[in-house]
Amino acid sequence: MTTERTTPTPLQFLGYSFGRTLPESMQDWVRKDLVGNGAQVRYIARFILPIIPLLLLFLLIPGPLWMSLAMMSLLFIPLVYFSIALMNVYRRHRLLIHGLDPQLINAKAQSRVDRTRDDYERRHGRG
Repeated sequence: MTTERTTPTPLQFLGYSFGRTLPESMQDWVRKDLVGNGAQVRYIARFILPIIPLLLLFLLIPGPLWMSLAMMSLLFIPLVYFSIALMNVYRRHRLLIHGLDPQLINAKAQSRVDRTRDDYERRHGRG
């Protein structure tokens, strides 16, 4: 009797980090990863951490340190900017390819709006 895994193995996690889909038994883990607490931090870390070793190669170029740091920043700053700008698009896409509702991205904000509306209606009534 084999039981389905609900969390990815290290090899599956590596594939997932590079865009592969996980089996259906791991959908709850994927949902928590993409929309749970800390999802934005994990997303940004997965984009930034792999590029750091490549950026450090600029330190091997002969010349003043400021020149290497300037070249690194010319790549690093746009990477951070665009990864943040496209975060919701990418997370929505990941939800969609795993068979989950892409509107889960907005669920936390929508629940906040609903709580505010309910609080207003409770205090002031409908009018």
